[in-house]
Amino acid sequence: MKTLVLVRHGKSSWKYDLPDEERPLKGRGIKDAYLVSQAFKSTDFKPDSIYSSPANRAYSTCKIFIKNLNYSPEKVEQIGDLYDFGGNRVLSFLKSLEDNKDKVMIFGHNHAFTYLTNSLGDRYIDNLPTSGLVQIEMAIDSWAEIAKGHIVKAIFPRDLK
Repeated sequence: MKTLVLVRHGKSSWKYDLPDEERPLKGRGIKDAYLVSQAFKSTDFKPDSIYSSPANRAYSTCKIFIKNLNYSPEKVEQIGDLYDFGGNRVLSFLKSLEDNKDKVMIFGHNHAFTYLTNSLGDRYIDNLPTSGLVQIEMAIDSWAEIAKGHIVKAIFPRDLK
């Protein structure tokens, strides 16, 4: 059994003239990431590894989660292939994971994460919102065999307000 948790980055700011990778979170993005991470905390999920897109908004979201969930920052690795908007690079990255990692958490971007949620999950989600989290369990032994699984949890900020 493999478990994948996908978290889309929090709402980002367009206030500053910055390259896309450097855009920060807005105040709402920070609050929503906090809300979702607090709700997820009750599941007692303990990832073997955590990976984040190197984009500022994704990595900042990741840092909010690891702080609120009491995860060690050493568990986090920034992966360039998670800075993907289509999903193929993220999927290739997932297929390359070591099989001794049964529970993995990733932070990244849309439309890649909505695409993966719908490709790997067993229910349709129109749009994974900013700070949205989806947990998918797959009956596989190897990440190379990644296949459709079961969405066991979906936490969206709008449901917590």
